[in-house]
Amino acid sequence: WKELRSQGNKKTKKNEDNHLEELCGILEEIRSQVVSYAASSLMVPDLFELGNDAPLQLAKCLSTTSTDPTSSITFDVLGKNTSFYFSVCEELHSQDAESFATVIGDVVKHITDSLSKVASLLDEGSNEGVGGNGLFLASALRELCTNKKAAVSLAKTPSFLVPAANTPLAAERVQPPLPQVPPGASQQQMALIRMMQSMRDQASAPYLRRSGPAMEKDTVLGLVLRLGVPAEHPSMASSFSNPATRTRKDVSQITDGFRRQLELYQGKCNELVKALVVAGAESRQRVIQWFTDALLLNVNADGTRPDRSKVSSEELLVNLSVVMLKLCEPFINDPKKALLVDPGFVSSLESNGGIYNMTVDNALPRLSQNVADAEALAPYNPKNSFIPLCFFFCSRSLSLTVVPGGGRYENIARNVYHTHRTIRQQNGDLRSDPRFNRLLQIQYAKEIAMMSPTYITDVFRYYNMAAGIFLTMEKDLLKTMPEHIVDDLCSVLVYASSFCAKLLSGLDVGNLYRLTVLLLSKEYSQLVRNYNLRAKLGDVLHDIFLPGNSENQSEVPDSVTCDPLGGGRPYLTSDKLSKETLAPSLLLLYGEVENTGFYEKNDHRTKIAALLKFLWDSPEHKPAFKRITEDKKSFITFANGIINEMNDKFASVMETLPAIRTVQLQMANAQEWGALNEEERETVTSRHENNEREVQRSLPLCNSVMKMLGFLNTDEDIRDMFLLPDMCPRLANMLLHVLTKLVGSRGLGLKVENPESYNFRPKEMLQDLCVVFSSFAAADAFQTECAKSGYYTPELMSKSVKTCRKLGLLVGESMDLFDLLATKVEDASKVTISDEDLYQDAPDEFLDPLVQEFMTDPVKLPTSGNIVDRKTITQHLLNDGTDPFNRKKLSIDEVVPANELKEKMKVWLDDAKAKRAAKGN
Repeated sequence: WKELRSQGNKKTKKNEDNHLEELCGILEEIRSQVVSYAASSLMVPDLFELGNDAPLQLAKCLSTTSTDPTSSITFDVLGKNTSFYFSVCEELHSQDAESFATVIGDVVKHITDSLSKVASLLDEGSNEGVGGNGLFLASALRELCTNKKAAVSLAKTPSFLVPAANTPLAAERVQPPLPQVPPGASQQQMALIRMMQSMRDQASAPYLRRSGPAMEKDTVLGLVLRLGVPAEHPSMASSFSNPATRTRKDVSQITDGFRRQLELYQGKCNELVKALVVAGAESRQRVIQWFTDALLLNVNADGTRPDRSKVSSEELLVNLSVVMLKLCEPFINDPKKALLVDPGFVSSLESNGGIYNMTVDNALPRLSQNVADAEALAPYNPKNSFIPLCFFFCSRSLSLTVVPGGGRYENIARNVYHTHRTIRQQNGDLRSDPRFNRLLQIQYAKEIAMMSPTYITDVFRYYNMAAGIFLTMEKDLLKTMPEHIVDDLCSVLVYASSFCAKLLSGLDVGNLYRLTVLLLSKEYSQLVRNYNLRAKLGDVLHDIFLPGNSENQSEVPDSVTCDPLGGGRPYLTSDKLSKETLAPSLLLLYGEVENTGFYEKNDHRTKIAALLKFLWDSPEHKPAFKRITEDKKSFITFANGIINEMNDKFASVMETLPAIRTVQLQMANAQEWGALNEEERETVTSRHENNEREVQRSLPLCNSVMKMLGFLNTDEDIRDMFLLPDMCPRLANMLLHVLTKLVGSRGLGLKVENPESYNFRPKEMLQDLCVVFSSFAAADAFQTECAKSGYYTPELMSKSVKTCRKLGLLVGESMDLFDLLATKVEDASKVTISDEDLYQDAPDEFLDPLVQEFMTDPVKLPTSGNIVDRKTITQHLLNDGTDPFNRKKLSIDEVVPANELKEKMKVWLDDAKAKRAAKGN
């Protein structure tokens, strides 16, 4: 009628004015009566025959909003807060607030009872109760919260939170009911029910009322957030059936369909949580308490195989991280709001609920190991308390989801690769192999969440914002920050570079780059003392920010590796701090990764070497390379790392390659391979794969180290550092050791199938090696140390020179210098032999007790009182910071020159030389 009146002419309006006003009054009265009737039926169901299940009716009405919002009871027809549902809530609350809370509690129970019967987003749900699938039921809760008073009542229901810690109720153990098999169920249906039960991650296992499982089984938000698209669901197996026969396009279409379904549901979860947060301080505090409990009770959810009888499901934790990212969105998009993230939050137990408590057994470490009183360093007086809470809670939720999720996906992808390779080696059929197809199904199912463009984008935007916040902190404040935030952003970046690099296109990662360079710098090296974390920072620079070329096959888009504010040049060459500090930082890091895992350090050092090569070729970094020799201690640590790796790895590789070749020939001989039984073939194959992995890990590092020695020693100052008495003997030994393996042991003639798959390029390595020899050829100290080496023989050097000429590995001046070196070393060898004869009669006190060689610079160890040669103890302390005689801590700065003994040795040596000269005459 209002619409008709607005469209009619003035005369019609005047004539019908009284009539329309009367009609509107009648309609308003009808509306009021209907609202009153509905409120009364909810408050006193027995009052009306049709109202005996009024709360259930209301719950069903709320659940239908997702199918037809405009005709739902929550649709605001005449503007904000004009819906029928809103009016009923207001009427009911005005009549009796206590009855209102009871009604809302009953409605919530009907919805959650139905939710508990839905196992995933792929289930249709039950027809009993409210009925409907997960989206319908989550929508019902969301629509219930369109009235703020109802949202507060929902948050105050007993089922909203788990019992408080250290209460009798919290310690109660719950035994979930076993699934009921419907009467007359077929064998197939019974099998499906059993599969669903086992799939739900120990769903039938007992759990405590205050635990991860209790969060998702017994709380309102847990029941909502636990729904997802689990990889083990039968629908996944049917949708991705025979995955080895499918095209990638086909798989992507299926994955995108599931992903849209998941993201639609996650959007509804976000709306529900936001409605509860904005409903008022009381409901917001209850939501915060739920977040706190979820993070505390799932502290061990980041394991490779978390115990699902103690922690929540992966689906709940992923959805929680999505919700937290959404709550962070306002200050991710607004740098001014991001400045309201108060670092003192992590030091305030009252505010963080104990999540960052440093006194408990499983305390989360801080960025620096030397944080005595974090609260004193970072007092908490926030301008806005909700923003820092969202920021740090989000970081913790991501640590429990996307980080371990990326690791699990990597494990699955690795299993797929190795299974594929094994089946191929055994001439099996990939299309029909059940294990391979099952692994592919799981991998594709995991990609629904872990490869979601929306999720990946939100995660990276969050971490880039977090890096920006860290960049603004003073060192004393930065060191109080949780270490896991930096560790996690490194893990996520490395994961993305390997599996979803293209999704990074167009994202701003400038803050991530600048924070990485800052934390690697010498100024901050004492702040971050976790060597594994520092190694990860180096991996990030290589995997994300090193531009792709023929040697570095990178799928990371140029929009990520290059700085839009630096004229489109790579961050590595345009960033000011990088040009000043990165080269010396990487040299320091190369030595530090010695303290990481036995296998991991190979990969770390290979990547650092590639970064150094890129920086060396960049004119912007030349001044920094000139300055690296100013820090002798750091350089020697770096050089020692290079020599250690080549000594350890290259010998192992050259011993393992012939074994690989033997098995390759054995497998290629059908008769010989077929003569082995299955167990013998498995044993041989397993050993062969281990050998291959060892070579594939070690050879890239050996190749990169030799190239690095080549380009670094073109600089005279760096070359002089390698000629120091502490380093020159070890360098000469290492180079001759490698030369022996390549030339003296017929290494150049060693053949393996697919040598490139192992990075085995012996001629190229020999060329790089001889380049290094030629760069040191004119140095007397190097000639002498080569002559002293136990690996040296005149025949080895002569054969090496001939091989280089024959293969054309060196030309011009380089070839002449290498040829000259052979002659000079042979001359030095004669002098060395003469000196060794002289030292045979030396008193024992003149001999180094560790290596039994005549000392040149004796020093006394204050920790044990023993006297050794300075170069011997220096080399020892590079690898082991203790006194070799009693294992007490010792540094090179503590040793004391044995001047009296040194003078005594000089007198004896001069006398011995004089006697030898006289005898010769």
